[in-house]
Amino acid sequence: MVTPTPLPRVVIAAPASGQGKTTIAVGIMAALSRAGHAVAPAKVGPDYIDPGYHALATGRPGRNLDPWLTSEELIVPLLLHGARTPDPADVAVIEGVMGLFDGRIGTGGFASTAHLATLTRSPVILVADISSAARTIAATLHGLRTFDHCVDVVGVILNKAGSVRHAHEVRSSVEAIGLPVLGVLPRDAGVSAPSRHLGLIPAAERTDAVSALDRLAEQTAELIDLDLLLHLAGCAPDLSATPWSPPSRRAEGVATHDSATTRPVVAVAGGRSFTFRYAETDELLRANGCEPVLFDPALDTSLPPGTSGLYLGGGFPEAHAPALSRNTALTGAVRDAIASGMPTVAECAGLIYLCETLDGHDFVGAVPAQAAMHPRLTLQYRSARTTVDSILGPAGTTSRGHEFHRTRTSPGAGTTAAWEHEEGVEGFTLDPASTGRATLHASYLHTHWAGNPSVPAAFAAAVQSYAAQPPVLGATSTVLPRVERAPALPTTTDPTPSAGLDHHGDAEVGPGLVDFAVNVRVPTPPAWLATTLRDGIGDLAAYPVVDPARTALARRHAVPEDMVLPTSGGAEAFTLIARAIPGRRPLVVHPQFTEPESALRRAGRVPDQHVLSEREGFVLHPDRIPADADLVIIGNPTNPTGVLHPRSTLEALRAPGRVLVIDEAFMDAIVGGADSLISADLDGVIVVRSLTKTWGLAGLRAGYVVGDPSLLRLLAEQQPHWSVSSLAARASVAVCAPAARAEEAELAREAATWRHHLVRGLQSLGLAPVPGAAPFVLVRVGPGVHGSLRERGYAVRRGDSFPGLDHDWVRLAVRDPHTTDGLLRELQSLLGDTAPGGSERSLEQAAPASTAPQRGPVPAAQADRELSA
Repeated sequence: MVTPTPLPRVVIAAPASGQGKTTIAVGIMAALSRAGHAVAPAKVGPDYIDPGYHALATGRPGRNLDPWLTSEELIVPLLLHGARTPDPADVAVIEGVMGLFDGRIGTGGFASTAHLATLTRSPVILVADISSAARTIAATLHGLRTFDHCVDVVGVILNKAGSVRHAHEVRSSVEAIGLPVLGVLPRDAGVSAPSRHLGLIPAAERTDAVSALDRLAEQTAELIDLDLLLHLAGCAPDLSATPWSPPSRRAEGVATHDSATTRPVVAVAGGRSFTFRYAETDELLRANGCEPVLFDPALDTSLPPGTSGLYLGGGFPEAHAPALSRNTALTGAVRDAIASGMPTVAECAGLIYLCETLDGHDFVGAVPAQAAMHPRLTLQYRSARTTVDSILGPAGTTSRGHEFHRTRTSPGAGTTAAWEHEEGVEGFTLDPASTGRATLHASYLHTHWAGNPSVPAAFAAAVQSYAAQPPVLGATSTVLPRVERAPALPTTTDPTPSAGLDHHGDAEVGPGLVDFAVNVRVPTPPAWLATTLRDGIGDLAAYPVVDPARTALARRHAVPEDMVLPTSGGAEAFTLIARAIPGRRPLVVHPQFTEPESALRRAGRVPDQHVLSEREGFVLHPDRIPADADLVIIGNPTNPTGVLHPRSTLEALRAPGRVLVIDEAFMDAIVGGADSLISADLDGVIVVRSLTKTWGLAGLRAGYVVGDPSLLRLLAEQQPHWSVSSLAARASVAVCAPAARAEEAELAREAATWRHHLVRGLQSLGLAPVPGAAPFVLVRVGPGVHGSLRERGYAVRRGDSFPGLDHDWVRLAVRDPHTTDGLLRELQSLLGDTAPGGSERSLEQAAPASTAPQRGPVPAAQADRELSA
């Protein structure tokens, strides 16, 4: 008879993806842990990324509870195992997935959060985003609470409140239906994790993760009633089940070893590029007589001593491809190990790492295939069986798993698939040492070994057999020590705006303000770029060398190297132009970025101003530019109007004796970039480019000019020695790589979708945003709106800081649709019936929620939806 086990526990769920449950669940875990509680974390579903944050918040392994990957019968035993490993926990906090009742389509909600809550008899606390409604939130929560009587909804946390009045209205209506409110978080509570093409960036890849978690814990403790949460968790009934025990899964015939020093080593890929594997994987390896030892494929130059097996799990090799590719000592060691017949399991990222190349980066080459990024996300559960006898067991061994990737492989001829499933075959299974069975099993399928214990048992037996065959590969190997890097310190900006040519969007932002003023499109550089920059810190004692940057930029644009000059951002480029390029009558086409005008004036040259007509949509007419203007500067797409001038229109400005300067700082945000003037024929033309906007490098200052070599020589004569830093040069090389160009194109497509959402919302308010294509929108909103938005928590760029515009205008940087909707609601409240051409249409009618991937606190929201579908 099983003795009932008490375990205070609570499930953090939500009505839908994107409500903030990940941020709040991690905040609760961190706050409770910092208050002295031992918290056992868990995640519903197959997601690997959230458990990484759970582990960071609690100091315990993050675990997954998925009845489809394992079984319904294993859920409570796995939960209890996590609650006693490595020591007994005071409370378990389980983060849900998608909406409360969303599971596998066609299964009646199987594997949903509600299913898990029912299996574990856990009380549920809902996280509700209230930014788009008030009393209706109570109706929604009432429906969720009564939809299934087996699901015990005991409380709610209200997220993204717009004001104190708004919060009070929602709270009172929710409490009126008898549902306790544990806390209310403001619209911009402030701490969320950056994301990329597969959702949230793993905690292991973030140097700021610990400091961000500390801020989140403090906020959570202040805004959420943790005592009430613990009380509700303590009301959960005892669980009648035996905790899962990995030693009980050992297969017959597998040797038992008393200590780690006598067990054969399984080298387990880790570090920043391999962050995905289930906690039970390591436990099952130990239970079956092996010793898992982590190694970092990006840093370590050899496998751990005594390695007799390889386990390469999931992660983001595409984000760290240069570092992985450069580590040729390790890729050679891995290739030799696999060729010798060393048992090897590679899942998803592991498969990619073993391919010959990934988007041009050379990898291990043990699998005869090339990998490449793909625009379509693959995300699905699979039931699969092995095709041949292998280290996972005999042919026909079955397993359940899931796929989650944006890469594709192009296999060579004559390969054998690892799995066959309902849609065909997938992966690679190879016998490189001709042992008589496959010793390499590589595929996209992530499997949870606790759900099929025969697989780790078979793998462990293969490792034991390999270890018994001397010599043991890697017996004299060494592992390089890890380098711990301190997190970057936060920066501050002056929140007080000031008009004039030197006024920039960063002067508008400040504490507590949602930023629509700064045109930098990502909050931090992508993890792969940050890693590249950190790797370059060791070279800072040497003076900068920019030749590799010039070479990379020239190749990117297919021009000779003498047509490229790296600069310290676009600002330096305009300063050089103002000082070096002759011309009796310089002219700046306005409205325009203020730096060209400011640079000319600082150089003692007062330019003419040609102001484009608002009535004509700020469209350029080349025949209206004075013929004697011998230095003409114009933006494309133009800041702040966003207007994209056709290439043919700009070509019409070229004339003998005239230098034409095109500011293309935002051209990389234009899908396709067909209207760029960059080509091998740029006589009399200088094109200015910036890398700071797309890649979050405003503080680094990275840019370049492409143009007439004779003109660039004049600029170079004015450029100070070493004005381009080593890190800026390094960044310039990195962003020219094929994978970076693919990510740049994806960001451009995303920006176009988000811009469309913002424009439609503005139009629904009766406003007339200027037609354009840039990642910002210019719109006339009337006097006083800029300041009123600031009072309501939104920073926007004031129009009167641009020549040719007055204080009725604001420039809005494009943000994700969810953040944009908050701004639109405040504008709607401010404008009322006074907006030009007032409209009675609602925001919901005119600006439906975008289906674009969103960058926010909930990981892989789009992936959640696709998994459900």
